[in-house]
Amino acid sequence: MAVKVLKKNTAARRQMSVADFSVITKKKPQKSLTIKRKQKAGRNNDGKITIRHRGGGAKRAIRIVDFKLMQVEGAKVVAIEYDPGRSARIALIQLPDGTKAYVLAVAGMKPGLSISSGENAEIKVGNRLKLQDIPVGTTICNVELTPGRGGQLARSAGARAQLAAKEGEFVQVKLPSGEVRLVHKTAMATIGTIGNADHSNIKIGSAGRKRHMGIRPTVRGKAMNPVDHPHGGGEGNTSIGLKSGPKTPWGKIALGLKTRRRKRGANMIIRKRGKGRK
Repeated sequence: MAVKVLKKNTAARRQMSVADFSVITKKKPQKSLTIKRKQKAGRNNDGKITIRHRGGGAKRAIRIVDFKLMQVEGAKVVAIEYDPGRSARIALIQLPDGTKAYVLAVAGMKPGLSISSGENAEIKVGNRLKLQDIPVGTTICNVELTPGRGGQLARSAGARAQLAAKEGEFVQVKLPSGEVRLVHKTAMATIGTIGNADHSNIKIGSAGRKRHMGIRPTVRGKAMNPVDHPHGGGEGNTSIGLKSGPKTPWGKIALGLKTRRRKRGANMIIRKRGKGRK
Protein backbone atom coordinates (compact mmCIF):
# COMPACT_ATOMS: atom_id res chain seq x y z
CA MET A 1 0.00 0.00 0.00
CA ALA A 2 1.18 3.50 -0.80
CA VAL A 3 -0.05 7.02 -0.20
CA LYS A 4 -1.17 9.03 -3.21
CA VAL A 5 -0.62 12.81 -3.05
CA LEU A 6 -3.30 14.83 -4.83
CA LYS A 7 -2.69 17.68 -7.23
CA LYS A 8 -2.44 21.09 -5.57
CA ASN A 9 -5.47 22.55 -7.34
CA THR A 10 -6.95 24.21 -4.25
CA ALA A 11 -5.80 25.33 -0.83
CA ALA A 12 -7.43 22.29 0.78
CA ARG A 13 -5.75 19.84 -1.59
CA ARG A 14 -2.34 21.37 -1.09
CA GLN A 15 -1.67 19.12 1.92
CA MET A 16 -4.17 16.34 1.15
CA SER A 17 -3.28 12.71 0.47
CA VAL A 18 -5.32 9.55 0.08
CA ALA A 19 -4.67 5.84 0.28
CA ASP A 20 -3.70 3.92 -2.81
CA PHE A 21 -6.43 1.33 -3.24
CA SER A 22 -4.43 -0.81 -5.66
CA VAL A 23 -4.58 -3.82 -3.30
CA ILE A 24 -8.40 -3.70 -3.20
CA THR A 25 -9.79 -6.41 -5.48
CA LYS A 26 -13.52 -6.19 -4.65
CA LYS A 27 -15.51 -2.98 -4.25
CA LYS A 28 -18.89 -4.11 -2.89
CA PRO A 29 -18.97 -6.04 0.40
CA GLN A 30 -20.42 -9.51 0.90
CA LYS A 31 -24.02 -8.72 1.76
CA SER A 32 -24.45 -11.70 4.08
CA LEU A 33 -21.51 -10.49 6.19
CA THR A 34 -22.75 -6.94 6.78
CA ILE A 35 -25.20 -5.42 9.22
CA LYS A 36 -26.83 -2.01 9.28
CA ARG A 37 -25.02 0.64 11.29
CA LYS A 38 -27.32 2.79 13.40
CA GLN A 39 -26.27 6.43 13.64
CA LYS A 40 -26.01 7.45 17.30
CA ALA A 41 -23.98 10.66 17.00
CA GLY A 42 -22.15 9.94 20.25
CA ARG A 43 -25.33 9.70 22.34
CA ASN A 44 -26.37 6.99 24.79
CA ASN A 45 -29.80 5.43 25.26
CA ASP A 46 -30.92 8.52 27.22
CA GLY A 47 -30.07 10.83 24.32
CA LYS A 48 -27.18 12.44 26.19
CA ILE A 49 -23.85 13.04 24.49
CA THR A 50 -21.26 10.69 26.00
CA ILE A 51 -18.71 10.96 23.16
CA ARG A 52 -18.17 14.49 21.90
CA HIS A 53 -17.57 15.60 18.31
CA ARG A 54 -19.48 12.74 16.66
CA GLY A 55 -22.25 13.00 14.10
CA GLY A 56 -23.10 12.98 10.42
CA GLY A 57 -20.72 11.22 8.10
CA ALA A 58 -21.15 9.02 5.07
CA LYS A 59 -23.52 6.10 5.29
CA ARG A 60 -21.76 2.79 5.85
CA ALA A 61 -22.38 -0.79 6.88
CA ILE A 62 -20.61 -2.79 9.56
CA ARG A 63 -18.55 -5.73 8.31
CA ILE A 64 -18.72 -8.85 10.48
CA VAL A 65 -15.08 -9.85 10.98
CA ASP A 66 -14.10 -13.25 12.38
CA PHE A 67 -11.35 -12.60 14.94
CA LYS A 68 -11.23 -16.24 16.08
CA LEU A 69 -10.92 -18.45 12.94
CA MET A 70 -10.76 -21.69 14.91
CA GLN A 71 -9.58 -25.01 13.40
CA VAL A 72 -9.68 -24.22 9.69
CA GLU A 73 -7.57 -25.93 7.04
CA GLY A 74 -7.14 -24.78 3.46
CA ALA A 75 -9.31 -21.64 3.47
CA LYS A 76 -8.86 -19.65 0.25
CA VAL A 77 -8.53 -15.86 0.11
CA VAL A 78 -11.19 -14.67 -2.36
CA ALA A 79 -10.68 -10.89 -2.24
CA ILE A 80 -9.14 -7.98 -0.35
CA GLU A 81 -11.72 -5.34 0.60
CA TYR A 82 -11.95 -1.91 2.18
CA ASP A 83 -13.59 -1.61 5.59
CA PRO A 84 -14.84 1.89 6.52
CA GLY A 85 -15.00 0.90 10.18
CA ARG A 86 -11.28 0.23 10.66
CA SER A 87 -7.88 1.34 9.40
CA ALA A 88 -6.85 -2.16 8.30
CA ARG A 89 -7.99 -3.94 5.16
CA ILE A 90 -10.08 -7.09 5.41
CA ALA A 91 -9.84 -10.30 3.43
CA LEU A 92 -12.84 -12.31 2.23
CA ILE A 93 -12.06 -16.00 2.63
CA GLN A 94 -13.94 -19.13 1.57
CA LEU A 95 -13.87 -22.00 4.05
CA PRO A 96 -13.67 -25.65 2.92
CA ASP A 97 -17.42 -26.12 3.54
CA GLY A 98 -18.20 -23.27 1.12
CA THR A 99 -19.13 -20.60 3.65
CA LYS A 100 -17.42 -17.21 3.56
CA ALA A 101 -15.99 -15.03 6.30
CA TYR A 102 -14.03 -11.83 6.81
CA VAL A 103 -10.61 -11.78 8.49
CA LEU A 104 -8.05 -9.03 8.96
CA ALA A 105 -5.77 -8.79 5.93
CA VAL A 106 -2.12 -9.40 6.75
CA ALA A 107 0.61 -7.64 4.75
CA GLY A 108 1.31 -9.67 1.62
CA MET A 109 -2.07 -11.42 1.57
CA LYS A 110 -3.47 -11.79 -1.96
CA PRO A 111 -6.42 -13.59 -3.61
CA GLY A 112 -5.70 -17.27 -4.10
CA LEU A 113 -3.60 -17.61 -0.94
CA SER A 114 -4.41 -20.58 1.27
CA ILE A 115 -4.56 -19.97 5.04
CA SER A 116 -5.12 -22.33 7.96
CA SER A 117 -5.55 -22.21 11.71
CA GLY A 118 -5.09 -24.72 14.48
CA GLU A 119 -2.47 -27.24 15.55
CA ASN A 120 -1.74 -28.48 12.00
CA ALA A 121 -1.16 -25.02 10.51
CA GLU A 122 2.28 -24.18 9.15
CA ILE A 123 4.42 -21.31 10.39
CA LYS A 124 3.71 -18.92 7.52
CA VAL A 125 2.18 -15.48 7.05
CA GLY A 126 -1.60 -15.45 7.42
CA ASN A 127 -1.90 -18.68 9.40
CA ARG A 128 -3.30 -18.68 12.93
CA LEU A 129 -1.85 -20.80 15.71
CA LYS A 130 -1.64 -21.04 19.48
CA LEU A 131 1.17 -19.03 21.01
CA GLN A 132 2.77 -22.19 22.38
CA ASP A 133 3.19 -23.48 18.81
CA ILE A 134 4.81 -20.28 17.47
CA PRO A 135 8.63 -19.90 17.63
CA VAL A 136 10.09 -17.20 19.88
CA GLY A 137 10.89 -13.98 17.99
CA THR A 138 8.08 -14.41 15.44
CA THR A 139 6.11 -11.32 14.37
CA ILE A 140 2.43 -11.79 15.18
CA CYS A 141 -0.82 -9.81 15.14
CA ASN A 142 -4.50 -10.14 16.07
CA VAL A 143 -3.48 -11.68 19.41
CA GLU A 144 -6.02 -13.07 21.85
CA LEU A 145 -5.95 -11.65 25.35
CA THR A 146 -8.23 -14.41 26.66
CA PRO A 147 -8.16 -17.84 24.97
CA GLY A 148 -11.25 -18.39 22.84
CA ARG A 149 -12.47 -14.79 22.93
CA GLY A 150 -10.90 -13.73 19.63
CA GLY A 151 -8.08 -11.36 18.74
CA GLN A 152 -7.95 -8.12 20.74
CA LEU A 153 -4.33 -6.95 20.49
CA ALA A 154 -2.45 -5.53 17.46
CA ARG A 155 -5.41 -5.23 15.08
CA SER A 156 -5.00 -1.76 13.52
CA ALA A 157 -3.23 -0.92 10.25
CA GLY A 158 0.47 -1.73 10.34
CA ALA A 159 0.27 -3.12 13.88
CA ARG A 160 2.46 -6.02 14.92
CA ALA A 161 3.54 -7.69 18.13
CA GLN A 162 6.42 -10.02 18.87
CA LEU A 163 6.58 -13.26 20.78
CA ALA A 164 9.40 -12.43 23.20
CA ALA A 165 9.68 -15.46 25.49
CA LYS A 166 7.94 -18.54 26.87
CA GLU A 167 7.74 -19.40 30.55
CA GLY A 168 5.45 -22.06 32.00
CA GLU A 169 1.76 -21.48 31.33
CA PHE A 170 2.34 -18.01 29.88
CA VAL A 171 4.31 -16.38 27.09
CA GLN A 172 5.69 -12.85 26.94
CA VAL A 173 4.33 -10.72 24.09
CA LYS A 174 5.83 -7.36 23.18
CA LEU A 175 3.01 -5.07 21.97
CA PRO A 176 3.25 -2.17 19.48
CA SER A 177 3.25 0.33 22.38
CA GLY A 178 6.40 -1.24 23.81
CA GLU A 179 4.50 -2.90 26.64
CA VAL A 180 5.51 -6.47 27.44
CA ARG A 181 2.76 -8.54 28.99
CA LEU A 182 1.98 -12.15 29.82
CA VAL A 183 -0.58 -13.99 27.70
CA HIS A 184 -1.71 -17.58 28.21
CA LYS A 185 0.07 -20.01 25.92
CA THR A 186 -3.21 -21.42 24.53
CA ALA A 187 -4.28 -18.00 23.19
CA MET A 188 -4.13 -17.74 19.42
CA ALA A 189 -2.40 -15.24 17.16
CA THR A 190 -1.95 -14.65 13.44
CA ILE A 191 1.53 -14.74 11.97
CA GLY A 192 2.58 -11.56 10.17
CA THR A 193 1.87 -7.83 10.29
CA ILE A 194 -1.49 -6.16 9.68
CA GLY A 195 -1.49 -4.58 6.21
CA ASN A 196 -2.09 -0.99 5.11
CA ALA A 197 0.93 0.21 7.11
CA ASP A 198 1.01 3.65 5.43
CA HIS A 199 -2.38 4.58 6.86
CA SER A 200 -0.71 6.81 9.47
CA ASN A 201 0.90 8.90 6.70
CA ILE A 202 -2.41 10.02 5.21
CA LYS A 203 -3.20 13.72 5.64
CA ILE A 204 -6.89 14.64 5.82
CA GLY A 205 -6.29 18.13 4.38
CA SER A 206 -9.77 19.65 4.75
CA ALA A 207 -12.52 20.06 7.31
CA GLY A 208 -15.13 18.73 4.90
CA ARG A 209 -13.33 15.43 4.55
CA LYS A 210 -13.32 15.12 8.33
CA ARG A 211 -17.09 15.68 8.37
CA HIS A 212 -17.54 12.83 5.89
CA MET A 213 -15.78 10.63 8.42
CA GLY A 214 -18.43 11.48 11.02
CA ILE A 215 -16.30 13.83 13.13
CA ARG A 216 -17.75 17.24 14.01
CA PRO A 217 -15.77 20.42 14.74
CA THR A 218 -13.75 20.51 17.95
CA VAL A 219 -13.58 23.64 20.12
CA ARG A 220 -10.68 24.32 22.49
CA GLY A 221 -11.49 23.85 26.15
CA LYS A 222 -9.87 27.18 27.12
CA ALA A 223 -12.34 28.98 24.84
CA MET A 224 -15.31 27.66 26.86
CA ASN A 225 -16.90 28.61 30.17
CA PRO A 226 -16.00 26.78 33.42
CA VAL A 227 -19.33 24.97 33.33
CA ASP A 228 -18.54 23.47 29.94
CA HIS A 229 -14.91 22.41 30.35
CA PRO A 230 -12.26 22.19 33.09
CA HIS A 231 -10.02 24.53 31.08
CA GLY A 232 -12.74 27.15 30.68
CA GLY A 233 -13.05 30.52 32.38
CA GLY A 234 -10.54 33.13 33.44
CA GLU A 235 -9.85 36.63 32.15
CA GLY A 236 -8.38 37.25 28.74
CA ASN A 237 -6.02 34.72 27.25
CA THR A 238 -5.81 32.46 30.29
CA SER A 239 -3.91 29.24 29.72
CA ILE A 240 -6.03 26.48 31.24
CA GLY A 241 -8.90 27.81 33.25
CA LEU A 242 -9.52 29.47 36.58
CA LYS A 243 -6.84 30.88 38.85
CA SER A 244 -7.52 28.25 41.48
CA GLY A 245 -6.93 25.52 38.88
CA PRO A 246 -9.02 23.46 36.45
CA LYS A 247 -12.07 21.80 37.97
CA THR A 248 -14.53 19.17 36.82
CA PRO A 249 -18.20 20.09 36.25
CA TRP A 250 -18.76 18.95 39.86
CA GLY A 251 -16.10 21.25 41.31
CA LYS A 252 -13.34 18.72 41.92
CA ILE A 253 -9.72 19.38 40.99
CA ALA A 254 -8.99 18.18 37.46
CA LEU A 255 -5.22 18.70 37.25
CA GLY A 256 -2.82 16.41 39.08
CA LEU A 257 -5.51 14.37 40.82
CA LYS A 258 -5.01 10.65 40.20
CA THR A 259 -8.29 9.10 39.13
CA ARG A 260 -7.08 5.99 37.32
CA ARG A 261 -8.15 2.76 38.96
CA ARG A 262 -5.95 -0.26 39.10
CA LYS A 263 -6.92 -2.37 36.13
CA ARG A 264 -7.66 -6.05 36.35
CA GLY A 265 -4.72 -8.02 35.04
CA ALA A 266 -2.19 -5.34 35.93
CA ASN A 267 0.01 -8.07 37.39
CA MET A 268 0.29 -9.54 33.88
CA ILE A 269 2.27 -6.52 32.65
CA ILE A 270 6.01 -7.19 32.70
CA ARG A 271 7.06 -3.79 31.34
CA LYS A 272 4.88 -0.73 30.91
CA ARG A 273 4.52 0.98 27.58
CA GLY A 274 6.91 3.75 26.57
CA LYS A 275 10.68 4.00 26.57
CA GLY A 276 12.63 3.27 29.71
CA ARG A 277 9.60 2.30 31.82
CA LYS A 278 9.55 -0.83 33.96
